[in-house]
Order: sequence, then structure tokens, then C-alpha cells
Amino acid sequence: MDIVYSINNVPIRLTEERWIHIVENHDDLAGYYEEVLKTVEEPDYIIKGYKGALIALRKIKNKFLAVVYKELKQNDGFIITAYFTGKIKLNREAIIWRRKH
Repeated sequence: MDIVYSINNVPIRLTEERWIHIVENHDDLAGYYEEVLKTVEEPDYIIKGYKGALIALRKIKNKFLAVVYKELKQNDGFIITAYFTGKIKLNREAIIWRRKH
């Protein structure tokens, strides 16, 4: 299990069980373990997900790596899933945070 810190300084867990779930459902993410963690730590955008989840986005090539995670409390959170997408329309999303360029 690895832990990284979100932009809100909340420790976010990525368990082995979750990583197996992610690559079983999104086999294009095999080999992107470190990038998934880095996306939570250094996102380009954070958008609002469902049921209180947050989605960290980081541009990789011409797609976004999206990492869905939840901050349960100030000292605990976890990654739910991750996937590549080219379908995000930032002008239609509730942007919570964006990297200053």
C-alpha cells in the first residue's frame, strides 16, 4: 500500500486490492502505478465527482488520466478507481481546483 497527499494535504491510500481492481477493469493503466499516485499529488485539475468523491486530472499525451478518490477526514482518504479519458469537457465540469501555470 502506498500513501500520497492530496492538494488538501489529506493522506490518500492506494491499496493493492484497489490497484488490482483498477488494472483488471482498465488494462491500459498497467504500468501507470506511479502516474496514478502522482496525479493525486500533482493534478492539473480537481473536479467534483459523485457522492463526495473528487477526481484528480492530469494531462498525459492527448488524454487525461482521471483518478477518483475520497477524502474521508483530514487524516484519511483512499483511491477508488482510475482511468484514461479523452471525453472530459472542462467547461462543463465543476472545477474545484486548478494548477496555476
